[in-house]
Amino acid sequence: MNQFTAVTQQDERGICCIDLAGYLDAHTATELESIMNTAITNGCSRIVVNFADLEYISSAGLGVFMVFIESVRSDGGDIKLAAMKPKVFTVFDLLGFPVLFEIYPTVEEAKQAFPSLDA
Repeated sequence: MNQFTAVTQQDERGICCIDLAGYLDAHTATELESIMNTAITNGCSRIVVNFADLEYISSAGLGVFMVFIESVRSDGGDIKLAAMKPKVFTVFDLLGFPVLFEIYPTVEEAKQAFPSLDA
């Protein structure tokens, strides 16, 4: 069975970073959905998803991001994606996700793309 993990951390600017690892597919998408739902319920509307250790994503995994993007943006936040391996990016690209989501080479660049809270 392919493993999947997701770990959430919040930084001093109120940005939640969700680090993904392993395989995100129909069997593991519900786990990510639960983690994202918890983060958003706890007030996190500025989310960076770190794909550095994610080996595989299916359409079910992609669907999780679509579930939350509208509600996060309606609360003045966003979901930014970062550090995708080429084969994971290809799946996002084929389905047109770069039009809907900002994708950054590094987690730090994704975090810096959020406006300062004092602005």
